[in-house]
Amino acid sequence: MTDPMRADSIDAVHTMLSAQHYVADRGLATSIFLALRLGRPLLLEGEAGVGKTEVAKALASALGTELIRLQCYEGLDVTHAVYEWNYARQLLEIRLMEAGGTVDRKAAARELFSDEFLIKRPLLRALDDGSGSPPVLLIDELDRADEEFEGYLLELLSDFQISIPELGTVRASTPPIVIITSNRTRELHDALKRRCLYCWIDYPSFEKELGIVTARVPDAPTHLATQVTAFVQELRTAELYKVSGVSETLDWIAALVALDRDELDAATVDETLGIILKNQEDLDAIRGERVQTLLNRAAARSRS
Repeated sequence: MTDPMRADSIDAVHTMLSAQHYVADRGLATSIFLALRLGRPLLLEGEAGVGKTEVAKALASALGTELIRLQCYEGLDVTHAVYEWNYARQLLEIRLMEAGGTVDRKAAARELFSDEFLIKRPLLRALDDGSGSPPVLLIDELDRADEEFEGYLLELLSDFQISIPELGTVRASTPPIVIITSNRTRELHDALKRRCLYCWIDYPSFEKELGIVTARVPDAPTHLATQVTAFVQELRTAELYKVSGVSETLDWIAALVALDRDELDAATVDETLGIILKNQEDLDAIRGERVQTLLNRAAARSRS
């Protein structure tokens, strides 16, 4: 395991991520370095598919520590995110007490609401990890959760603790490294943002995206990787319902390699366009003559 404090410079963080095939710009590497150095949660915002979740995965892998992921969704509550009691085991224990004639209500309450009967969900697991090394806690797509749940996180993010009525306050002996992501389907509250460092991850430049492609799909022919990257860059300038992210670029180049393609042409684009566009209206808008136009513009981009 790599001690987080050994990431003692922005360049060291950049090198750590590069070793995990994650291409980070200076701004992101700076934000991660400060989050590690200051022990603050890091909020990453940006469009879907730009690599926010991959930051947490790459960081956990680079540090050699556990990644604990909480995938947010509408209706997420404490029982799925923090903890719940193992009611089946508690009921069985009560019946055993009754059968043995040893039921003492106060003693039973203390025993039944103890750590033995507690089911730890991701947030509590991250605070009560017990390994001695801080895990990476990924709270993914927080904007999909309800505002009430967002409010519940404030205690954890400010003091790295959670209050459980039956047990009291659980504090982290070693605070986790917290990464929060949001696609901005709704605005997160200022109270949460104040507890975090912040970084916006934008769609990458041509050079950065080409670097990502070559790092993540190293067996792709250089010419094909350049063509695909340039085409996706041009595609993002079109008026589409859903713009393709880096994840779609990687899926596309991997598919083309699997199809033994070494060059991008109009027929190949038409056949595989559904890998990078996931909306029928977008497919209809791009297919046909517009594909060749985008290929021509992509060729000019890659030469410049």
